[in-house]
Amino acid sequence: MRRVVGAAAILLAALGAGSACSKTSAPVSSDAGRGAEPAPAASSDGAHVLARVGDRTITVADFVAALQNMDEFDRVRFSAPARRRELLGEMIDVKLLADEARERGYDKDPIAEQETREILRDAVLRKARESAPTPNDVPAIEVQAYFDAHRADFHDPERRRVGAIVLASESAAASALAAALKASPSEWGELVRARSIDPQAKADVAIDLAGDLGFVSPPGDPQGANARIPDEIRAAAFEIAKVGEILARVVAAGRQFYVVKFEGRSEAHDRSLQDVERTIRVKLAQDKRQAAEAALLDDLRKQYPVSLDEAALAQVKVTLPDAGRE
Repeated sequence: MRRVVGAAAILLAALGAGSACSKTSAPVSSDAGRGAEPAPAASSDGAHVLARVGDRTITVADFVAALQNMDEFDRVRFSAPARRRELLGEMIDVKLLADEARERGYDKDPIAEQETREILRDAVLRKARESAPTPNDVPAIEVQAYFDAHRADFHDPERRRVGAIVLASESAAASALAAALKASPSEWGELVRARSIDPQAKADVAIDLAGDLGFVSPPGDPQGANARIPDEIRAAAFEIAKVGEILARVVAAGRQFYVVKFEGRSEAHDRSLQDVERTIRVKLAQDKRQAAEAALLDDLRKQYPVSLDEAALAQVKVTLPDAGRE
């Protein structure tokens, strides 16, 4: 509450409502004329009424909460008094329309009820997450324990940079391979530009980078794939013994044929705790937040037992749009 009252005092000062000589503030009226009345004398209390809408009120605390719910950029926009008056007008409109919706029974609509439940769900889950630590709050001993138990996750295998001449036929690839095995690095680049059908072969890059497909890790490493390098080429790259060498056979992948070159290497290494500490902290904080949410739901399911009618669920028909309809 201390945070709200403090912000409310600042807001009142900004509104000019904190003057000792002012007994009342100007009334805030709505276009619909639903009983807007003059607000009482200003005070530093968040309960001070800024506007009355019928028998409902908008207090300083309500207004401050609306501001605090915005991101910083939007909040700056309301530093001008006219813009704050605009926001208050929008809040009045929301109350008027919400009351009218209730009078018309819109709040009983199944979709409206479901959306309301989702809003309330999110509010409860936000409260549950407040008990979970932030990444910075996770104890160092837990970070160290996770690192020790998952060292394999922080091992980066060797990665190889692959170059290739891509051909449309096996005979063209065999001819290119024969020339490539005798070529110097610059001659390799000229071969790529002259013969490769890869769209990027003609890119405006240094001659020694012509045909570069990027890095890839050994086959089977899920984090080391490269969309430009088919699995067959990925495996072939790790058959080559030394950096700068060309595989002495043509490799087929899909409907294309490749002359494969081992262009460079990033050695395998283990990341240190310092390298991955932030990553671990974020993961552990997320795990704790999810655990808090799961514990809340478990408690609620114990308080309110849930039963399902699987047979009725199986009979529910889902109407799909007609794929042929325009």
